[in-house]
Amino acid sequence: MLSRIAANTPFLRSITATAATTSRALSFDLTDTQKEIQSAALKFSKEVLASNAAAHDASGEFPWEIIKQAHSLGLMNTQIPEKYGGPGMTTLETALIVEALAYGCSGLQLAIMGPSLAIAPVYIAGNEEQKKKYLGWLASEPVIASYCVTEPGAGSDVNGVKTKAEKKGDEFVINGSKAWITGGGHAKWFFVLARTDSDPKTPAGKAFTAFVVDGDTPGITRGKKEKMMGQRCSDTRTITFEDVRVSAKNVLGAPGAGFKVAMSAFDMTRPGVAAGALGLAWRALDESARYALERKAFGTQIANHQAVQFMLADMAVNLELARLVTYRAANDVDMKVRSSYFASIAKCFAADMANQAAANAVQIFGGNGFCAEYPVEKLMRDAKIYQIYEGTSQIQRVVISRMLLGHFQQNGTSRL
Repeated sequence: MLSRIAANTPFLRSITATAATTSRALSFDLTDTQKEIQSAALKFSKEVLASNAAAHDASGEFPWEIIKQAHSLGLMNTQIPEKYGGPGMTTLETALIVEALAYGCSGLQLAIMGPSLAIAPVYIAGNEEQKKKYLGWLASEPVIASYCVTEPGAGSDVNGVKTKAEKKGDEFVINGSKAWITGGGHAKWFFVLARTDSDPKTPAGKAFTAFVVDGDTPGITRGKKEKMMGQRCSDTRTITFEDVRVSAKNVLGAPGAGFKVAMSAFDMTRPGVAAGALGLAWRALDESARYALERKAFGTQIANHQAVQFMLADMAVNLELARLVTYRAANDVDMKVRSSYFASIAKCFAADMANQAAANAVQIFGGNGFCAEYPVEKLMRDAKIYQIYEGTSQIQRVVISRMLLGHFQQNGTSRL
């Protein structure tokens, strides 16, 4: 059709002529290298994470030995560039690893990959000295770093952060508390967002400053480990800063520009969170298909009943769609495309989809699904957090709608 129109339209004819010489096939296939990375991560996930998942879920013990193994295999802190000693993998390759690890256990996966959120702002806004020290540290040793933005009274409302940093000479003095800090009990350093402008009318883009704070700095108190519904081994705590003195050299980016640094990190990491949800949903589908082919009811395997088939089909449809948008969002980061729109779509859809997949898995397992002796009960508990951390599903919808409407007002179309 287009070729017929182009024959009579000089403008379209020139476009198609150019396209003929520059176009390449739109491919949804992974490269051989990406397949090898995925295969290695999945092997480790099935052999190590899956076999230890139940024990760590029951005990809540932080999985140091597993973390050390993952680090030695290059499956931890994968986006740290080679110049700082890291694997130097792409965001898409990292998403493949997260998906594979979450297949085995999303709690253990979070313990391994949790530092990624703290890495992102250093990667985005850090100077060479900061990158060499803090990224190099994570690359050389299996240590933990944590992202400290959420507070007891400021979760999704980042503009409501109350932690303050007061400039005194060549230092800043930080006071305040951060809540729900992943890896907080073991972090060797923290990314911290604090208000440096006391005027409540100052816009968020100028009111906050980002810092890197060493974990052994005097004045830091690590609260008790939270007892959580799921992902129980991923050490989550409140971190309190009381007259914590930080050198001005530890400011990330420009003073007052911390809000942008903190938010930019989410564009880089939300595809990874979505990938964790993918891995959990993938496991839920596999467990459900296996069980449906084994369990008999009314004289045949329950896989032969249309009610079960439709649940399996819905799980497969949503998983494949979530994969596409998650890989798209990850690839956007690698292409240096502003990815807030697709990152939020990926995180929102994958999180909701994973919860539905886990619920369907429990339903397919029936009474056994409600029993801790079977794996799907844990999947359902673990899935819920994906709709909450790194921005709730409701916040993702706010981001999506704002970008959608802004683009429509400018261009007269909803397609970004």
